[in-house]
Amino acid sequence: MRSTLLRGAAALATATAALLTLHAPAEARPAADWANCPSGAVCIYPQDQNPAVRPTHVFYRYGAHNLSNQFGNHWVLNNQTGGATANLCTGTNGAGCGNPIAAQTGVYANLTPINSVRLNRP
Repeated sequence: MRSTLLRGAAALATATAALLTLHAPAEARPAADWANCPSGAVCIYPQDQNPAVRPTHVFYRYGAHNLSNQFGNHWVLNNQTGGATANLCTGTNGAGCGNPIAAQTGVYANLTPINSVRLNRP
């Protein structure tokens, strides 16, 4: 009798958990990596690597990041979330920036005149 009661209680607990799982709101999931560029980052890939496979530079912090010895065409992927933008800048320390690169967007750009990349808060 006692084992029947325990099995019945276990079955009720299992059924209740299953029912709650079916009606629970979906969990938020992080955005996916894109071409090995982690979610929340801006990535620069090697010269003429097309398609973009493995980045040589990965930036997470907002603000300017100086570049050196980057020539020719490179993929630049803005895999930031929440509407954060990025700029390619001809000056160091984020000076002389071009048009913003929207979140979840990539550009194939000539980095010869580019001396910094700037990550901007949304």
